[in-house]
Amino acid sequence: MRGYLKIIMAIGIVFLSESCLTIGTAVDRNIVLSSEKKIDEIIIDGPENAVKYIDRFKSIAVSEMKRTGVPASIKLAQGILESGYGGSELAKKANNHFGMKCGGQWSGKTYQLKGSCYRAYANADICYKEHSEFLKRKHYEALFKLKKTDYKGWAKGLQKAGYATDKNYPSKLIEIIERYKLNRFDQLG
Repeated sequence: MRGYLKIIMAIGIVFLSESCLTIGTAVDRNIVLSSEKKIDEIIIDGPENAVKYIDRFKSIAVSEMKRTGVPASIKLAQGILESGYGGSELAKKANNHFGMKCGGQWSGKTYQLKGSCYRAYANADICYKEHSEFLKRKHYEALFKLKKTDYKGWAKGLQKAGYATDKNYPSKLIEIIERYKLNRFDQLG
């Protein structure tokens, strides 16, 4: 009789453990689904190419913001500006949406364009992640002292740190962010 009691107790413990695991998984899944739902609830108004680009990259931009602290609005605005809404040769042929050049430390695939060497990626999501890592370098560390919601400070800080030589780079990023209200994504981090 004792043997049967032990077996019944063991089955009960396994059942209880699996039930808790299922509940925990469901809760975790609901958190993810809730976050995705919030992202999908943000409606973008604009031309078709802008809506498609933002819809395609908004989730990875928010995910990278949560992982690294780079504001989603900045990432999306830079991607739009640097890749021409994903339509540039560099974006189409090398999946490079940020105009990142090869540099001395780059050992990955490359793409030659107008006499310059650019980083090439297997897909655009990898490029979005690599862009975050690029910005985490010491050269840009002052940016991470800013709030994720301070897109104007980030835009100005990028130019100050030398990301772009165009003196109008910050105003171009800010204009894109405000035109499409991309700063709403920064609230999700």
